[in-house]
Amino acid sequence: MGASALAALLIDRWETPASIRTVVVLFAGGGAVGFPVALYVARLLAIGARAEPAFAAAFVSLAAATIGFTALFFALYYRSYYAQWHAETLTRFWAIQFVHTAAGAVYQFAVLGLRLYFPFGFAALFVGALMSLRFVRHAR
Repeated sequence: MGASALAALLIDRWETPASIRTVVVLFAGGGAVGFPVALYVARLLAIGARAEPAFAAAFVSLAAATIGFTALFFALYYRSYYAQWHAETLTRFWAIQFVHTAAGAVYQFAVLGLRLYFPFGFAALFVGALMSLRFVRHAR
């Protein structure tokens, strides 16, 4: 997913290497953490199933986990930037600021970040779901 984000950013001609590095690391981290979680969830959903339902479970699980963890990492990074203007930690006002900042970050990721998965990330998702079929269908 990091390579997909890098390709999309280079195609869009981003000119700030530090920002490109940050985005690529966020996407790669989301994919790396989401992958084992997605395989576990897909296995729970499709153990012993035929190939089609197992592929669907793997595809949906990989997509949801990758996007979810990447959005979480983006929200935490976003929050770390705005933390300097937030209230004192673990106060009621801080919690409200934390929730609203995280919600804004997830929304911004959905609007601006999801496009970085296309077209290469979608192809990788398809290949990853195909490659994980054997693992998903069989119990150990």
